[in-house]
Amino acid sequence: MKPRVMLVEDDASITRFVCMALEDLDIELLTCTTVQEARETLATKTIRLVITDLMLPGEPGLNLVQELGSEQKVPVAVLSAGLSPERCEELTALGAWRLLSKPVSVVALQACVQDALQSPNTNHSTSPSTLPTSAPSPVLLPEASNPQAQAIATHFAGNAALFHAYKARCLPQFVRDITTGDTALAQQDWPALQRLAHSLRTVLLTLGNNPASQTARQLENAAQAHDSGACGALWQKLRTHLQTFSNTTTA
Repeated sequence: MKPRVMLVEDDASITRFVCMALEDLDIELLTCTTVQEARETLATKTIRLVITDLMLPGEPGLNLVQELGSEQKVPVAVLSAGLSPERCEELTALGAWRLLSKPVSVVALQACVQDALQSPNTNHSTSPSTLPTSAPSPVLLPEASNPQAQAIATHFAGNAALFHAYKARCLPQFVRDITTGDTALAQQDWPALQRLAHSLRTVLLTLGNNPASQTARQLENAAQAHDSGACGALWQKLRTHLQTFSNTTTA
């Protein structure tokens, strides 16, 4: 039986990225979207590694980190865009085995899984890393002087085919994201808009669209502050980015 790795992530585009990044490893990847679903899976299946986001619908991923850290049975890697020094210290104290900063690279994800599977008794006391981990900065060649080429080098280990396959899978999700954002704004559902912006800023940065990612970050902050005026303007700007992203040219 292949060793099982569980991903707890509610964003479909990020889940796709992780699935594609790990598809060549000899593992079974299980996916959950909530902490409760993760608990139910852990109760019925043997899991060798849990990779979890922190911002999830319902309970935060922090609860799962705390539970698994106290049990010290299953190593848990946190995959998050909000790894400030203070948050890293908190997560480490709770027993997080590894911290991965979004956007994460294919190389960092694969290394995390391979390290966790090296020993059947991997635990927190033998943690190979409690610092945010990402791929090393690439040496930019002349042909890598544009944002998309940099994204391919940084996040996809130079694999352009994997980048374009991931981009193609993201485009239909962007259509659904537009509907989600329109609804959240109309209903002034600031938490939903914040979660959407939080996810999009990582996905867009992974795809090399830095301006759109920055807009998503600003929208996330505005939604957290319940600033309806700023949310309206920033969502329209981000919405335009999402609508036009598929028309960007490749080098």
